[in-house]
Amino acid sequence: MAVFAIGDLHLSGSGAKPMDIFGTHWENHFDQIKRNWMEMITSEDLVLIPGDISWGMQFDEAKIDLDSIAALPGTKVLIRGNHDYWWGSIARLRAYLPKDMVALQNDAAALMGLVVCGTRGWDFPTDGYPLSEQDEKIHRRELLRLEMALQHAKRLGGPIIAMLHYPPLLREHRDTAYTVLLEQYGVALCVYGHLHSSGIARGYSGVHRGVAYRLVSCDSISFSPVKVWEDGLLPIMESP
Repeated sequence: MAVFAIGDLHLSGSGAKPMDIFGTHWENHFDQIKRNWMEMITSEDLVLIPGDISWGMQFDEAKIDLDSIAALPGTKVLIRGNHDYWWGSIARLRAYLPKDMVALQNDAAALMGLVVCGTRGWDFPTDGYPLSEQDEKIHRRELLRLEMALQHAKRLGGPIIAMLHYPPLLREHRDTAYTVLLEQYGVALCVYGHLHSSGIARGYSGVHRGVAYRLVSCDSISFSPVKVWEDGLLPIMESP
């Protein structure tokens, strides 16, 4: 068993938003992902998908994209991203998903000897760039939700992998309120997405204060799931 991760699939089975408007490298991007996925991943593996799954606005529009993911091998673990507007009732989503797909929302699940927890996250303040009053409110709420997820993970016991959609840190800002919580609860690995295009260069992949971080937005990893865990934590390539 190995653990892979790939985020920001931005699927558009309903025709809502083709991704090639963001560059030719996005042309038929899900075909690239599927081809790489099928070559690398087996039914025994775990696949982490940290948000921005479907462009569907309503749950019924997202079903075609969820079904496309369900058809791929492995146990898939999902969290909500900032563009997953279709993600409403967690109970409804969990009732729809097949047994090899798990949706997390501020909580955790024990899977294959590991504990995976997750929440969306939000932007964090940086020197000279304070958050607006509204963003600060959301930021504080997301910190509470992350701690809820981590508390649940701790109760389940086992090595903890955290999933966030928003970056919990950046290359130039590595100590944040998010990283403090991840360190406090002994998280082994945190995967995140959200960053695209020029923003990818700001992402941090590496080990910081004992926690391994990996940026896995699909265009940052060449539209191919990346192996993040096998027989213990794998070495993480440092950001340049």
